[in-house]
Amino acid sequence: MTKTLAGTANFKGVFASAICPMTSSQDVAEDCLARHVASLAAISGVAGLLINGHAGENAFLDRSQARRVLEVARAAAPSTMIVAGINAEASRSAISLAENAEAAGADGLLVFPPYSWSQGSDAEMVVYHHRAIEDSTSLPIVLFQSSVRSGGMVYTQTMLHSLVESRRIVAVKEGSWETSAYEATRDAVKALRPDIAVLASGDEHLFPCFVLGSEGTMVSLAAIVPELIVALDQAVRDRDIDRALECHQRITPLSRAVYRAGPVGKVAARIKTCLAMLGRISNSAWVSPTGPLSADEVEALRHGLVAAGLGQVGNGGQTRGLRVAYEG
Repeated sequence: MTKTLAGTANFKGVFASAICPMTSSQDVAEDCLARHVASLAAISGVAGLLINGHAGENAFLDRSQARRVLEVARAAAPSTMIVAGINAEASRSAISLAENAEAAGADGLLVFPPYSWSQGSDAEMVVYHHRAIEDSTSLPIVLFQSSVRSGGMVYTQTMLHSLVESRRIVAVKEGSWETSAYEATRDAVKALRPDIAVLASGDEHLFPCFVLGSEGTMVSLAAIVPELIVALDQAVRDRDIDRALECHQRITPLSRAVYRAGPVGKVAARIKTCLAMLGRISNSAWVSPTGPLSADEVEALRHGLVAAGLGQVGNGGQTRGLRVAYEG
């Protein structure tokens, strides 16, 4: 696709954050990945894809794997907007990932804050990291506002103001996971750069954040129920609150099972388990040290899928139409 910095039109709407299917030997399952990406890209209303996001195992992929995932995704969805996640502790490593992403055909970069910043960071560090990536590529950049529970990975208003001085910044994936924090981030960004797309991306809080104002979303829940996320977004834009609330109520049990039922580090494994239950991927193989899900977690996911309308519950609480996921 042609790269452009003309406005933020291409960075609005629903972006589905794709998973990275793995083999039992913890290699990228390329054929399964291609099918997964193609299926998401084919959904009406999906504006683009996030590849190598948190749900895409980006913390566990080495540089060559991250590039290969993007190459497979681009081949599977040649006309779809692809944003590549850049997650690295050292700026030099982030630069290498960014250069590879551009070479592999990405249309934009989502820069994640290094995990080490959870212990503390300052505006100089934050700005340097992003500017170094900007200088290494020609791609537009999406900021990531982390959860309120992630310590120093959260950007202060001062940091946000410094970051958005660059015209290369075209959007913010807002994952504060708290509606008041979302609104504060949106207000801070829009005060200086009203052209920037603020994407409400706290999967459990999409409904209230959409109502507060959003240019779209970039979430891993859209890898499981993309049609519901698209419908929720459109209902709010149409000011049809009853329809939006219905979508929200269908989504809520699944979102809670995926994001609340245990460590955040197992979110990708839970999403894979859902997709395996639905028969969309062949297995839910994780990357060590994630480890298997408990029976209670799997049952909560099963219940969430049924609540979302993706299966039926028969006698004795047994689910019909859902395949049992397996790990390994």
